Order: sequence, then structure tokens, then C-alpha cells
Amino acid sequence: MCKWQEELEEKLRSGRVIIQTYSPDNYCIEQAKEQNYESFFETEIAIRKQLNYPPFCDIILFNINSIDETEIEKAGQKIYRILENNSKKLKSNVVIFKPVQSPINKIKNKYRWRIIVKCRLNNNVIDLVNNTLEDFYKLKYKKTTVIVDVNPNSMM
Repeated sequence: MCKWQEELEEKLRSGRVIIQTYSPDNYCIEQAKEQNYESFFETEIAIRKQLNYPPFCDIILFNINSIDETEIEKAGQKIYRILENNSKKLKSNVVIFKPVQSPINKIKNKYRWRIIVKCRLNNNVIDLVNNTLEDFYKLKYKKTTVIVDVNPNSMM
């Protein structure tokens, strides 16, 4: 093994980390820098509880994609109305947010919108999702698809 490889391995063993960020004062970065897992966890779990984020609820993300900008907006509104109507029959507490453009609203010539639903996942909510998709696809939007992601890893 040559000298530069040995030096690199030594640096890797010592655990040196470089973080590039626009928010160096963010508590996540500060706690990582201090290697203070407990403080990070306590802060994060308090924020999640206050905002009713997982693990205190489930998030269902309806990702709507289309090559047609006009159709995707109409489809988003239609899915929202179907969700609202179907959720009225539930005894579960379901919060449905209005359709909006995704943070990255166009990828590979496809427009992207989304609807976020916050709830506790149970059989009634699964039926709500399935019935909503079934009702939507009966309408035969030709250029629009919907993908449902439960507790997504990313909201982008």
C-alpha cells in the first residue's frame, strides 16, 4: 500500500467528516458536530409531536404526474374532492391538504403535483386510498398518473 493510501485510511479511521450546508446554525448540524444524539432526539421528537409528524401520525403522499399542465391541475382538484367526499364516511381523523405543485414541479417533461394526507393508518384509511384511486381512474385522465407513497422517505 502506498503512503497516500495509508494516510487516507488513517483519516477515515479517525472519523473526520466534512459537512457543506447553507444552515450551519441549524440544530441538526450543531448536534451532529457535538455528537449529541440525545439532545438531537429530544428536540426532533418534540417538533414531530407538535407538528403531528411520524411517529405520531402517518403521512400518505399522492404524487400526481402528467405531461399536460392543464390536465394535472384538474386531476389534482378531482382527487382532492374524491378524497374529501370519501373521508366523510370515516370515523378516523384524516387531514387532507389541498393539491399543490411539488417542490420540484417538473422532471423530464412531466409536471408534478402532490396531495398530502395526515392520519393514523388503519384498514379504513387503506380503503379510502384504494377507493379514491379507483374512483379517479374511472374518469380516464389519459395523460396523468398517480402514485401513492405511505410514510415517504422524501417529500420532494
